[in-house]
Amino acid sequence: MIKILVIEDHALVREGLLQTLQGLEEDVVTLGAADADAGLEILTTYDDIDLILLDLMLPGTSGMALLGVLRKRYPTIPVVILSALDDTETVMRGLRQGASGFVPKSSSTEAMMAALREVLAGEVYLPPKLREASSRSGRPRGVAERYGLTQGQMRVLELLTEGKTNRQIADLLGVTEGTVKIHVSAIFKAMNVSNRSQALLLASKHRATRV
Repeated sequence: MIKILVIEDHALVREGLLQTLQGLEEDVVTLGAADADAGLEILTTYDDIDLILLDLMLPGTSGMALLGVLRKRYPTIPVVILSALDDTETVMRGLRQGASGFVPKSSSTEAMMAALREVLAGEVYLPPKLREASSRSGRPRGVAERYGLTQGQMRVLELLTEGKTNRQIADLLGVTEGTVKIHVSAIFKAMNVSNRSQALLLASKHRATRV
């Protein structure tokens, strides 16, 4: 069973989301809150929330401020921001604050559901326009296809190639250091290497063959 908390002040939007999310998996329980206080009250009542879907434009305590509180009090619960504000600065601020994903309200239902499944699987979800911008940044895109790496694993590998530590990667991606370690282990297994030096060497060689 998956239990999802939706924190959204507009009643029609909230009720629509609660109904839509029933189709995420076979057994889904949804809970709704209209503001930060109501959301925190639900979290004190239920200790088995699997995911929080958070709007940024909340009355009283803003969604971004609430995100900071959630990361401190409930660091293991992934939070996905759902907002009409989807400019790069807002998205990146949310990720730095610890969000596990950012879904623009302009997204289709199918795109939102796919994003939530990705986050529930331990990934970090970025809006399409940010993924497209990243794909043009010259990173080792061919490695993903060759070794079957997920989007989250590729983001970790790319930061490893920049010399970042696990702690730095966790801070940059807004995830726990434990999650980064899981990704690093999966990368080593997929690439059939035993340490990061070998992984970076393979990534570098494969990137060079595509230039």
